[in-house]
Amino acid sequence: NTYRVYWETDAAGLAQRLRKESEKWWNADRLKKAWALGLSPREVVTLASIVQEETAQVSEAPTVAGLYLNRLKKKMLLQADPTLKYALSDWSIQRLLDEDKKVDSPYNTYRNPGLPPGPIRIPETVYIEAVLNFEKHNYLYMCAKPDGSGRHAFATNYSAHKRNANAYRNWLNQRHIYR
Repeated sequence: NTYRVYWETDAAGLAQRLRKESEKWWNADRLKKAWALGLSPREVVTLASIVQEETAQVSEAPTVAGLYLNRLKKKMLLQADPTLKYALSDWSIQRLLDEDKKVDSPYNTYRNPGLPPGPIRIPETVYIEAVLNFEKHNYLYMCAKPDGSGRHAFATNYSAHKRNANAYRNWLNQRHIYR
């Protein structure tokens, strides 16, 4: 959120203000929802940061959040491309390669189970709400749609996901996007 602070506010005062605002935002209802997910508020924020980097389509965020929660529940690797870009320190990558998945980082969710150790960005509150009010479904896989919309094709099984991924890969190839 945005807060009005004055130039004479020192670091301790700012920290106190942010702590107060966080405590106000994490009310009993939101805390209850986080705990029902088996997540702490920090973990909710971490997941929300991944969801926001995954999709700029706010309407799709609860679906993406539900997918990642399904993967966590099944003890599957998250395999979240945004965490890999974060681990590589390169947000400009349009196409991740298998070689990228070998990077040694606690943020590499292709190698490390569970959530990474912290957020990969400061998520907007709408994405935190998307995690707390996730869409219930059976999706385990997603891939960007091959239409440049920024939306995703979701799948409940790996064979359907492979079809979606092949369509997207072909779309990238047609546009000569190799990195």
